[in-house]
Amino acid sequence: MARAYSQDLRDRVIDAVTQGGESRHAAARRFGVSPSAAIKWVQHYERTGRRCDRGTGGHRPSAVREHRAWLLSEANANSSVTLQCLCDRLQAEHGVCADPGILSRFFRAEGISFKKKRAAVRAGAAGRGA
Repeated sequence: MARAYSQDLRDRVIDAVTQGGESRHAAARRFGVSPSAAIKWVQHYERTGRRCDRGTGGHRPSAVREHRAWLLSEANANSSVTLQCLCDRLQAEHGVCADPGILSRFFRAEGISFKKKRAAVRAGAAGRGA
């Protein structure tokens, strides 16, 4: 696996472009880095004013956690609601885009499961007769 570039190298490339007047490609050739790395470093510096790397990976908190009370009340109020229906309502009412997998993990963590009712399954199967 490739190692991350040093902060000193990032600083030298950014300084060569912003203070030295070099192009991003010229600075990349001069310091032996890829042109895309130089372009991204300078863009990040120009947008944020920070020279440090943005980091990789890490934990991103779930957006549905903020709406925990609403989700739990909806699940309790209507036990036959589907996860897709909850996703659609969450998008419409709160502007949070979530898929059924996210909500499934959320409800599992809360100890709530959406199981099909056996009586409903039997009733549905009985209606297929002649």
